[in-house]
Amino acid sequence: MSSVPGHREDGRRRTRGAGLAQRGRVARGACVALVTLTACAPDAPVEGPPRLDPATSLAGVPDSGFQRALEPRPFRFPEDHGPHPDFRTEWWYVTANLRTDAGEELGLQFTLFRSALAPPGGDEIPGASPWATRQAYMAHLALADVAAGRFRSWERFGRGAAGIAGAEATPRFRVWLDDWTLSSVQATGPGAGGVFPLALRATTDSVDIDLTLEQGRPLVLQGEDGLSRKGDAPGQASYYYSFTRMPVRGRIRTPRGLLAVDGVAWMDREWSTSVLSDDQEGWDWFALHLPDGRDLMLFELRARGGPPRVDGTLVAPDGGSRAVAPGDVTLDVLERWESPDGAVYPAGWRIRIASADVDVTVRPLLADQELRHAFRYWEGAVAVEDAAGRSGRGYVELTGYAGRPLQR
Repeated sequence: MSSVPGHREDGRRRTRGAGLAQRGRVARGACVALVTLTACAPDAPVEGPPRLDPATSLAGVPDSGFQRALEPRPFRFPEDHGPHPDFRTEWWYVTANLRTDAGEELGLQFTLFRSALAPPGGDEIPGASPWATRQAYMAHLALADVAAGRFRSWERFGRGAAGIAGAEATPRFRVWLDDWTLSSVQATGPGAGGVFPLALRATTDSVDIDLTLEQGRPLVLQGEDGLSRKGDAPGQASYYYSFTRMPVRGRIRTPRGLLAVDGVAWMDREWSTSVLSDDQEGWDWFALHLPDGRDLMLFELRARGGPPRVDGTLVAPDGGSRAVAPGDVTLDVLERWESPDGAVYPAGWRIRIASADVDVTVRPLLADQELRHAFRYWEGAVAVEDAAGRSGRGYVELTGYAGRPLQR
């Protein structure tokens, strides 16, 4: 197994508030499960959470009462930057490849997940306690300090009530969990400006994040006009769009001091109800800034005993995008890495897309970028290199390699 020396720091935050009013099925992670488990003891720390697999939460028959992603739909902004409570789950996902003034590299992940505890009806339940809610939120924050060889990650949970956590599109786009926020700097309502620039701010026991994100390239609708199919059955899909190359600048305080940084970020937005089929066990997802200036989104949904489902989008420097034909993609694993808990992940790839003149190798900047919280998955900063020796950067997410098997 390959190995890169490094250090880790994992942080967990307590859940807050009294018992949740209703319970539902979990979506992409253990957000609902862990909030519910700790609901009767509001001050109980989240110690030794169950090691779940995020793929488990997206499988199975959808809950009645939720909408499903069945066909392409018109997107409306700024509304679609905000929440979609008619669907069971959604997320706001930001990854960034950064450099300091001294040229040292950092990788950043910020994710806010929303999971519905019950079918639609609004965030607040009429006549119930102010703490009652139909929405639970989970947030992940991770920082890879490549120069220091150190990876840190943190996790928080909160209910969508009493101002603890939530999402809104107007009068100013904002998603938050406590003081972890991604928000528009300006108003986004009717007659106001667009969602950009965005401010990303988060504070933990050992880092402070204060970044500004500009739009960069135009919004990209993934899949079929924003309908990203994950299976052949009706509803096995999500609504999915991305901003693939957002200029970033700001400051990050780490144990090494206050660092001025700039770089490029990628933001994914998805919402769905049930997307995985019975034979799918996880995914490998790539968000890559290619050395030639193009951007590549590529995912491979792994299936038991059968070929994976592959989909992707190439984005040109001028912002034009086109779908990647699955039959044109060759994805070879070059190395593997074993986590301290025994999970074995791919740790190097060669990606070829013959019809698009893509032939690159992808390697982690740090071997251990595994998030070990309510569920385990690997999400980390990577280097991209082509045959001419030119380099790019990006992020890779790997799920389904750790935790308990899928339960059907």
